[in-house]
Amino acid sequence: MKRTANAHWNGTLKDGQGEISTQSTVLNKTQYSFKTRFADGVGTNPEELLAAAHAGCFTMAVSAALTQAGFTPGDLTTDAILDLDMQALSVTGIHLELKASVIDGVDEAKFKEVAEGAKAGCIISKALSVPITLNVTYA
Repeated sequence: MKRTANAHWNGTLKDGQGEISTQSTVLNKTQYSFKTRFADGVGTNPEELLAAAHAGCFTMAVSAALTQAGFTPGDLTTDAILDLDMQALSVTGIHLELKASVIDGVDEAKFKEVAEGAKAGCIISKALSVPITLNVTYA
């Protein structure tokens, strides 16, 4: 299975602007720029999208892990807080804040165990250190 996205950029880093689109068209020529990435501006940015992807993947992984353990998941909400070191231009970490309604038969210790397993098994958690390949066409 492949999932795709497209980014287009025109201009210099500070004055240019771009658009991001996804295969599903949920994002369709969604604006991003230097301001949306490093200041306050209207649009999105790669780090915000990475945090959203991680929150979504992790929350689904918790639901799957609870189901696999024989429990019926209730409401699960995750905030993902991505830390960006502006000096090193590097993501230094992502903190996940999971809030859940009480699930019958699951005590707090078991829930934390399931959540830790889901964090390790989440596809996006694992993807954050995968090999990256590149093909370049210059015309």
